[in-house]
Formats: sequence, C-alpha cells, structure tokens
Amino acid sequence: MKIQNLAVIFVIIILPISLTLSSYTKSQNQTLHLQTAYDSKLDNATYDALKAFQLNTTNSSTSDIANSKLRDIEASVNTFFNSIASNFNMVGYNQSVLKTYVPALVYTMYDGFYIYSPYNNDLSSLTNEEKDKLKDPKATFHDGDRITGLKPYIHYSCRYKKNDIDVVITYSLDNYITVQGYIGSGMNKEYVVKSGYLLDNIEVNGGIVEYRNILIEGETLKQRFKPDEEEYVYVKVNGIKYYKKNDGWYSNLNGEEIKTDMEYKEQNEAAKQYYKEAKEFSDWVSSNLGDLTGNDAYDENGDSLNSRFGSDKIFDFNGGNNKSIEDPNSDFNQHRLEVIRYTIEKNLSIAIANYNNYSSSTTTNFQMPKLKEDEWTKIINNVSIISFLQGLSIGGKVYNGYSIITNTKNDEVVSDESIYLINNTEYYKPTDSTLDNLTSYIGVLNKDFERRTFTDDTGITKYFFPKNQLGSYSSIVNQFEDSDLENVQYNNNLYSYIDDKVTKRYINIAKAYYTALGRERYSMYKTNTNTDRKVESGKRVYEDEGLKAAYNQQNIKK
Repeated sequence: MKIQNLAVIFVIIILPISLTLSSYTKSQNQTLHLQTAYDSKLDNATYDALKAFQLNTTNSSTSDIANSKLRDIEASVNTFFNSIASNFNMVGYNQSVLKTYVPALVYTMYDGFYIYSPYNNDLSSLTNEEKDKLKDPKATFHDGDRITGLKPYIHYSCRYKKNDIDVVITYSLDNYITVQGYIGSGMNKEYVVKSGYLLDNIEVNGGIVEYRNILIEGETLKQRFKPDEEEYVYVKVNGIKYYKKNDGWYSNLNGEEIKTDMEYKEQNEAAKQYYKEAKEFSDWVSSNLGDLTGNDAYDENGDSLNSRFGSDKIFDFNGGNNKSIEDPNSDFNQHRLEVIRYTIEKNLSIAIANYNNYSSSTTTNFQMPKLKEDEWTKIINNVSIISFLQGLSIGGKVYNGYSIITNTKNDEVVSDESIYLINNTEYYKPTDSTLDNLTSYIGVLNKDFERRTFTDDTGITKYFFPKNQLGSYSSIVNQFEDSDLENVQYNNNLYSYIDDKVTKRYINIAKAYYTALGRERYSMYKTNTNTDRKVESGKRVYEDEGLKAAYNQQNIKK
C-alpha cells in the first residue's frame, strides 16, 4: 500500500477522534468555568446576607431580643435572594426560579441555629375556637399550608444519663453552658436549671478576685454616643449600653437617645462578677457532673451516642491532661464542638433530604454535601451562614454548590479573639509583639470600632465611629507574614500565649485583656437569663421557654 493511502486512512481515523476530544475538552472547560463562576456568585450572595445581618445587629439596640433577631435574620434572607437573583440574572435565572434550587440556608448563632427551608404548617395543637378563626379565607395561615421560612430555633443540646443524673446540656460558641434536668434519687432527687461559664484558675477571697494570677478590678469606661460630643461614662447591661449625663442615665435605641429610670454605678464591676460567678458555677458542675463522659450521651430517641463522642471526661477541671477547661484543646471544648457539629449535621441533613418532598419544579435529588474538616471548624467556632444551591445545569454536569461565610464582629458571641487593646491613639490585637509594658491599655470589644448610626436634630440618620483610635498598621491593617518581621504572633490558644508571652513580662496587657473578656461576656444578652439580670443571693435567676422545649424534646419526663 502506498504511503499516501496510509496517510489518508490515518487522517480519516484520527480526525473524528481529534474533533471529539476537542469538543469534549472545550465542554469540560466551559463546565469548569461555569462552576467557578457559580461558586463566586453564591459566595457573593452569602457574604451580602451576612453583611446585612451584621449591619442590622450593629446598629440596633434590640438585636439580641428574639423577635428583633428574627427580623434581622429574615432581612438577611431577603438580601441573600435579592443578591443571588442579581448575580444570576445575566444567565437567565430570576429570583422565583432560583428559590426552587436553594434547599436550605443555615444561620448558626450563639447557642443554636436557624434553618430557612420549606415546611408544612401544622395547626393541630390549636383549640377548636382558634381553628374556626383560621377557616376564614382571609386568614394568613391554614393547616397544611406549605411555607418557606425560618424553622424553630434548634439548640446545641445533648442528653446525658448516668446513675442518678438525667440532664440536657446546652452548649454555646464559647464555654457557657446550660444544665437542665434531674440530679439525685429518691427524696434527694432535684430538678435543676443552671447556667454559667466554665473556667479554671480562679481565686476568690472576699472582694479580691484573681484569674490566672491576675488581679481583676473594677474599671470606668467611656465612649462617644454621638459625633462631636464628649465621651460619657457607660455601663453595659444585657447587651445595651447606658451612659451617664448630668440628669441621669441614657441608652441609644436605634439612633435615638432615650432616658431610663435605672441607676447604675459608674465603677464597672462586670469583670469581677463574671469570674466570681464562673467560679461558683464551675465548682457546682465539677461536684455534680464531674464524672460524665462521652459514653453517657444519648440522642432524642434514647439511643447511646458513645460511638460518636468517645469515653473522655467532659468536664476536665483543674488542669486535666495538663489543660485548663477553657483551653481550646481541652476535652470539654473538643466534646462541645462535636455536639455542635452533630446537631447541625443531623438537622441540616434532614432538612435538605425533606426538600425533595416539597420541590415539584425540579427533578434534582437534593442531598447534604460532605463538608471538609476545615469548613466545619469555621462553622462551629463562629456565627456563620451556610447556603446551598443545587440542581442548576452547567453543561456537562449539575451544579451542587455551597458557601460558608463567617463573622467575628457581632453581638452574638465574644470569642477569645474578639478583644482589642487600645491606648490613646491606636488599637491592637492582644498578640501584637509591639505592645509594651510602659503603656496603659484598655480592652475593647472589636465590634465597638464598627460604624454606628445616629439621628440628628432634623431627624436625618447619619453615621459615626464611636472610638477615636485608629487600627494599628502592623497589627490590624497589615500583618507581616515573614517570620522575621511578624508582629502579630498567631496562636490557636490565646490563654497559653498570654500566660507564656505576656503575664511574665507585661502584666498590664494580661490584665486589660482578661478584664475586657470577662466584662464583655458578662454583659452579653443571653436568652436563658431574665432581661433585667435579676440576682438573688448572688445567683442569677434563669428562665427560658426555648430551653424547656429543648429539654422536653429529649424525652425527659418528670
């Protein structure tokens, strides 16, 4: 056969293969491009939603109250769908269409989370009279209606049973827990509801309080509440700041100045109270629940969760395994994070799987994706939004994406890294190596540097910054990554860093940090405390219908 004939045969065979491979490669590139573009659009919409939530809570003095928080979250949900519709509008998807491809949005809060997804309205618990009213065609809700909205708040809770202990413990994003249930047997059986922070290393002697060998004292705090005004002495109670003027105490409610009849001491004792009450609560937990382990955990059906949580002691006080209970790598914190993850994962999987029963306009099989370990670390340590977008065609495959955006500046949680230190001109992270022992520092919540709103005399809403200090260039603006130039020392354990690097040399830095951390945590609004922070015989009185419901859901009966 002539070589020309072989060449023709080769071309006839290879050309179709080359064209097919070229088409396939082009299709795969287009699919990859679309997937990357969709990931970016979903991230942008989720970021917009979280930013809206942050702005609403920052500029609202009532953002911690349940109804107000629901309002802020619903506004954030609307922002998400408006943003995602705007991002996807160029590719032919409008908001109503995109909603059918979003099986769930998750808002992780301080001690629980909300899931935004469809559900059937169940009015079976209403009285006959109430049901008759809802038969009116003008009624907003009807039994069996399909509604898309926020489902009831789900706490990070777990049930424990051991000997004479049968309790539900609700965890949070820090070391604050609530214990509810029965302890003891027979005549000594007692129903308890107790909440507090778990801490080691506290010494209380009369009015003297020390934490990690640092003396905790009262302090006088000042801040501007309107631009071009002097700084006023203030105290923070249940998440609201009250500032002192000549004729009394005021709060700033959504930009408007409101006078209160309450009287407060100018000397702020919140930090001392935080450590004193933490000491009392920690001693109680150690005495009554100190033997609980992961083997004693049960789910709502009464099935053991020992294969999930292991056999380590949960409340490892007094330096168990050479760790304090508040250390990030303590057995308590590892167990706490496992419970939070398990609760979110279980309920979210159910919500997404159930979406298949509600979605009639798409043939997508909605499923809970497998999240990476570093993504779970972000979720269970921060206030965050998790969004899901599934079922969109991107050429060679179906798009199944999710986005996780976290926020560290909010009223929900005061983390170890939420405290900045200020002098007269700048604010710093407590791990900034340029801090010195010759300067007097005050610890401030990072959220206090965010822009606020106020209403001027003409009724116009304007903005201002409550703090005069600017962020340190080396600490806040530009952190050096070169190990030889690094100013901010990265450390997963701030307690350890301050003990090792600061306390031995710069006591004033440790004192400012621990005082601010205690003050801000004690001053937070919590749903499982009375709003007036009622105190009786040195003990807070706790009431929370939501926690009672969570307790009842765990099948614990009197």
